[in-house]
Amino acid sequence: MIKITLKRISLALILVFAIGAFAGCNSQSEQNQNDENRLSQNSNLANNSSLDLAPNNDNQSENNISATELIVRFGDNGEPFVMHLYGNDTAKAIAHHIGTADWRLPIYHYEGYENWEVMQYYDIPSRYEIPSNPETVTKEAAGSVYYSEPNRIVLFYGDAEVTSEYTPVGYFDDTENFRSAVKDNPILEGWSNKIVQISDGQ
Repeated sequence: MIKITLKRISLALILVFAIGAFAGCNSQSEQNQNDENRLSQNSNLANNSSLDLAPNNDNQSENNISATELIVRFGDNGEPFVMHLYGNDTAKAIAHHIGTADWRLPIYHYEGYENWEVMQYYDIPSRYEIPSNPETVTKEAAGSVYYSEPNRIVLFYGDAEVTSEYTPVGYFDDTENFRSAVKDNPILEGWSNKIVQISDGQ
């Protein structure tokens, strides 16, 4: 009788241990699965965050191009004005050349030409190679700057309607100070021309 009871108790204990071990395995398996799911979710979240926070290099490049500026003085002692450059090859070439050496150029007027009172041009030395992509322009806003072949910069310091083939280069902010600086630029003593100075501001 005692032997049978001990056998039953032993069998009961074995079953209890077996069930406990099985339950523990299942619990551990579920825990491992939960941990894997959490890791996967965290990884996805990190990936998404890095995509959202990553800088847009294309936009930065465009901003750098659109921010290119040159400093222009009308006369040797003139007030500095900012010429904002467009991002085309013509403007880039001009900025590159001026970056190696400032330009000090004589100013000419298209006397007798339609709207000549609000436009002037500067001849660039032929040693500078400047690409162009001209387009037909019929209306020019005050402050507009164009490139005209061969090696000529054209500035409109007043609104005009002139039909010509120009490559847009940039623009000045149209202010009274700007217009006055261009109009009141004195003729250089000993010369018959006015002077414009262009630098990269460095």
